[in-house]
Amino acid sequence: MPLIQISQTPGLSTEQKRDVIAAVTKAYAEATGKNESSVWVTLTDVPRENWGVGGAPLG
Repeated sequence: MPLIQISQTPGLSTEQKRDVIAAVTKAYAEATGKNESSVWVTLTDVPRENWGVGGAPLG
C-alpha cells in the first residue's frame, strides 16, 4: 500500500482537498501501474507559523 503524505499551509476548502487527493491518487496509479484503490493520500494542514523557508518563519 503506497502512502503519499502532503503537508500544506491551511486554506484549501474540503472540495479542493478532495480534488487534490483524487488527482494525486490518479497520477501515482498511472505512473506506477498500481490500482487506485491501493493508494492512500493524507493531507496535513500545518499552520504558517510552523513553517520556515531559508531560515525564516512564514508566519
